[in-house]
Amino acid sequence: MDSIVIVVHGGAWAIPDSIVDATRSGVKEAARRGHEVLRNGGSALDAVQAAVMTLEDDPAFNAGRGSTLNCNGEIEMDALIMEGLHLGAGSVAAVRDIAHPIALARSVMEKTNHTMLVGRGASEFGREMNLSLSATDRLLTNDAEKEFERFKGSGYDRAVEELFVPK
Repeated sequence: MDSIVIVVHGGAWAIPDSIVDATRSGVKEAARRGHEVLRNGGSALDAVQAAVMTLEDDPAFNAGRGSTLNCNGEIEMDALIMEGLHLGAGSVAAVRDIAHPIALARSVMEKTNHTMLVGRGASEFGREMNLSLSATDRLLTNDAEKEFERFKGSGYDRAVEELFVPK
């Protein structure tokens, strides 16, 4: 009997009907990838990173490819990873050109004395760590552009009401 359990969620928002199936498939695939890492002897931290990287590659989620655009219509991504044995944490914010922000967050945790790096400094650190870079046009999706256009100039409250409150 397999005693490994991994749980993945794809965000906390009112998922539009048009992407429910893609979202379900994406979290199942992320859970499978994390489970595979654990089954093959990897650590819980390795499994978390593998699962999140799967979500970052899937345009159904607003992490990595498919990221929600900021108020200027630009991609800025954040990621945080924690581990309980040594109470470590690493995070990045406002990164624009890193394919897997979660890998960068883990590098912050494991290779620096910091818990967070932001923006250009975080991206420079990612390059120093030889992490995969990604052009913003690869991260940008038509759905993210449409969502930006829909809410541009309408205010934060309207976007929250429409995106996070189930109908």
